[in-house]
Amino acid sequence: MEPQAILELLVNTQYITDEDRKLALSSTDNNFAIAVDYLVQTNLITYDIIGQALAESWEVPYFDLNTFVPPKEDVTKLPEAVARELRLVYFKELSDRIQIASDNNLVLKGNAKLVIRKEEKVGIMGGKKEVREERDLKEELVKLFKKPVEFGYSLTQDVDKLLLSYKAPLASRFVSIMQKFDTVAPEIVEEIVQEAVEERVSDIHFEAQYDKTVRIRFRIDGMLQEVGRIPFSYYENVLNLIKVKSQMRTDEHFIPQDGAIRFEKDNKISDVRVSIVPTVYGEKIVLRVLTNTSSNITLETLGLNDRNIKTLRKAAQKPFGMVLVTGPTGSGKSTTLYSILKTINSEGRNITTIEDPVEYKIEGVNHIQVNKDTDLTFARGLRSILRQDPDIVLVGEIRDDETAQISINAALTGHLLFSTVHANDGESTLPRLLNMDIDPFLLSSTLQLIIAQRLIRKICSGCVYTYTVSRTELEKTIGVSLRRFFPEETLTLYRGKGCSNCGFTGYNGRSGVYQFIEMTEELRELALHNPTADMVSKIARKNGSQSLFEDGIEKVRLGVTTLDEVIRVAQIPEED
Repeated sequence: MEPQAILELLVNTQYITDEDRKLALSSTDNNFAIAVDYLVQTNLITYDIIGQALAESWEVPYFDLNTFVPPKEDVTKLPEAVARELRLVYFKELSDRIQIASDNNLVLKGNAKLVIRKEEKVGIMGGKKEVREERDLKEELVKLFKKPVEFGYSLTQDVDKLLLSYKAPLASRFVSIMQKFDTVAPEIVEEIVQEAVEERVSDIHFEAQYDKTVRIRFRIDGMLQEVGRIPFSYYENVLNLIKVKSQMRTDEHFIPQDGAIRFEKDNKISDVRVSIVPTVYGEKIVLRVLTNTSSNITLETLGLNDRNIKTLRKAAQKPFGMVLVTGPTGSGKSTTLYSILKTINSEGRNITTIEDPVEYKIEGVNHIQVNKDTDLTFARGLRSILRQDPDIVLVGEIRDDETAQISINAALTGHLLFSTVHANDGESTLPRLLNMDIDPFLLSSTLQLIIAQRLIRKICSGCVYTYTVSRTELEKTIGVSLRRFFPEETLTLYRGKGCSNCGFTGYNGRSGVYQFIEMTEELRELALHNPTADMVSKIARKNGSQSLFEDGIEKVRLGVTTLDEVIRVAQIPEED
C-alpha cells in the first residue's frame, strides 16, 4: 500500500488524528513516505500499529513477526519457490489450524493461485512444451499440512527478513561461487557484504591463516563468529578488488591503509570503512559496515529508562552548555548523539556536526567530515563552524587540548554542544577534561550532563524462558555479594535457549546500559577543586546517579538481558 493511502487508513481507523497527519506532512515537506516514519519517530504510532491497521483493512488478523519469530525449521516447512513467489511465511501451528503470514494482497483476499508447471510431450517427434496448471493456494496448503490454513497480514520488512531463512549458509555459497565463476572476487565480496547488511553485522574480518586459508568472521551484537573460509589462492583477487574500490594502493603490502567503499543494491546503500594491515600470514582486512539505520533510532529504542530520557530531554532543550557521552569504541556513543539530535532538529535551528567519520546523515543537519589530507581537523573545523551562526554543534570526539578549549568556549558563548570523550566511566570524565588544561571555572560553568554507556546483548525473543536460582548460588559463581541488588533469596531470571533466529546464542540485538551524572551545584563546586573520580562518584551517587551495573540490573529484572552480560560489560560497584 502506498504511504499516502497508509496515512489515510491510519486516520480512518482512528489510530491517529487528522491533525497528526497534517503535522507529519507539514514537518516533512509533504513527503508521504517520510511522514509515516515521522509518526513512528515521534511515538504517535509504532510499526506494529501500522501493521494492525493494514490487517484490519484486509479483514484478516495481524501476525506480528517481531513479537513471535518463527524458527527457521518452521519457516522452511513451506516450499521455497512457493514462499518466495507468493511471499508466504509459516507463522505458527495451533491446535486447529496453521497460520500463514503474507503481505501479498491476492493471498489475503483469498484469490492467490498456486501455479504448477509441467512439461508434456508434443507430436510424434517427442518435442516438449510447458503446461501451466493453476490450483487454489489455500486448498493445496491444507493438503500439505493436513490442517485448515489461516492467512494473516505481516509487515513487508518482516516478511523479507523471514524469507532469508531459505538462504544457504555463507560457507556453502562460497563453494558454489568458486565452482561457478572463473573470477570470484566480485561475487564473494558482494555476497559477504549483502549477508552482513541483512544480519546486522557491524564488522567483517578477513584473516589470512597459517594453513593457507582465509578466515571470514562477522561481529554480530558485539561478538565475533566465523562464517566461512576461502582458499588463499582466491584471496589476492579479493584483496585487490577491495583496495581498488576503496582507492588504496594495490602495490603496497607492508604498511596500514584506510579507505571507504559504498555498496548499492536493491535501492539500499551501505557505506563501508576499510582498514588493511600487514600480518605475518598476509594482509588482514576489516570492513566496518555503516548502514544508514538512524531513521529507526529513538531515545526509547536505545534502552534508556523514563528517568534518564527526562533528564536528557531537559539538557537537550537548554540554550547553551555541553553534554558529553563517554565509553569505549563501539559502545554506541555516536548512536546516542544522533538520537538526541533527532529530537531537537527543527527548521528554526542551525545544527552542524564535525565528525570522523560521518556515520549517519540526518535531514536538515549539516555534516562535516574530518579530512587529514586538507588539514580539516576537529579543532579547525570547529572554529569554522562557530563562524557559521550555529545553534547546536556536535563534535565527534574531544581528543586533544585544543579541541577541548574551543568546545568549552563554544558552550560558553551561547551554543549547545554535544561531544564524546574517552573515559572509563562517567565520574572519570571531569578529571579527564581537567587534565586537558581546561579552566575549572569554565568547565563548571558549561558542563550540563555526563552520560556513560556500554552495549549489552538482548535475550532473543524467539527462545526466551524463565528460570529460578538462589542468590547464594549466584554469589558463589560470581564471588561477590549481590544482596544489595537482589534482596530476595530466590530469583526469577531470564535467558535464551538458543534457536535458529539468534544463531543458537540465546541473544538477538543489543541495548544500552547507562550512567547519568547531572551537574548539580554541589558537583559544580567540586569541579573547581581538581576532584578525583572517587570524589565525583560519591556526590553523584548521593544525588541519585545510578552506576552502569545498577542500570544493567534493572534490565536483568525486566528480562531484557542476562546477569552474565551485565557483568561482562560493567564493573560491580564497591559498597559505600
